[in-house]
Amino acid sequence: MHAAIEEAHKRIAGYVRTTPIVHLEDGAWGIDAHVVLKLEQLQHTGSFKPRGAFNRILSHRVPLAGVIAASGGNHGVAVAYVAQQLGHRAEIFVPEVCPTVKVERLRNYGAQVNLVGASYAEALLASQTRAAQTGALVVHAYDQPEIVAGQGTVGYEFAQQAPELDTVLVAVGGGGLIAGIAAWFAGKVRVIGVEPESAPTLAAALKAGEPIDVEVAGIAADSLGARRVGIEGFALAKRYVERVIFVRDDSIRAAQRALWNDLRIVAEPGGATATAALLSGAYQPAPGERVGVVVCGGNADLRQIA
Repeated sequence: MHAAIEEAHKRIAGYVRTTPIVHLEDGAWGIDAHVVLKLEQLQHTGSFKPRGAFNRILSHRVPLAGVIAASGGNHGVAVAYVAQQLGHRAEIFVPEVCPTVKVERLRNYGAQVNLVGASYAEALLASQTRAAQTGALVVHAYDQPEIVAGQGTVGYEFAQQAPELDTVLVAVGGGGLIAGIAAWFAGKVRVIGVEPESAPTLAAALKAGEPIDVEVAGIAADSLGARRVGIEGFALAKRYVERVIFVRDDSIRAAQRALWNDLRIVAEPGGATATAALLSGAYQPAPGERVGVVVCGGNADLRQIA
């Protein structure tokens, strides 16, 4: 996977942003650790998702039918953006709970949008049926090698920008982001997953020894609400992710407010989930530990933050 991530980095260079990092002052938020934030919410479309989408689409010949994807929101917006940039048609399936702001952005990027079902899983099933009919290139939200490698470029960049990290905290939905990051660090840095208590997808899979379906809910369900972790991501997470910890919805909301009030960083619930692990004490670093935190998405309802 190391080679695949390096190839992805070269392939998508010029299409994606190298997002900045911020070193917090020592003692920030009362934490006795050196905290470094990777501001991936500043990526095109407001999340890390274009990395995987560009890598997947640029790796294949795209048919006239274009590309098709199912998404809780951010992935669909990324695929629509990438398709627009590369001149392809895009059809996106999202669950009916998808925030209005994300549906509007999908349409602004020229995608055909289909609101189907109450969950990502139902939208995914509908998209698979449609793809079989049209022959469009499927761009999965997290369970394809090119997607995982593309998301792994977050880890590649973070390692270049902050080479002395001890630990990296990453929010988990379907597992593509944490799998790519963990595969890049390959045990040289501790990678710890952070999941909402109401969406324990990776933790349940690790406990069962295989991906299994779980019930998902909560304020981060639009971005971290995959019912089952991906096969690609699970294999890498099982090997390279040290453990998974849980945070409550109120801790996620508090992290959103802290990021805004103290740093003027806008993060959606899923984007603030890894930060919530630090602020809530769910993850307690050792004194002086160098902790990286990925702020992975900024497509927030601003009324929920201020």
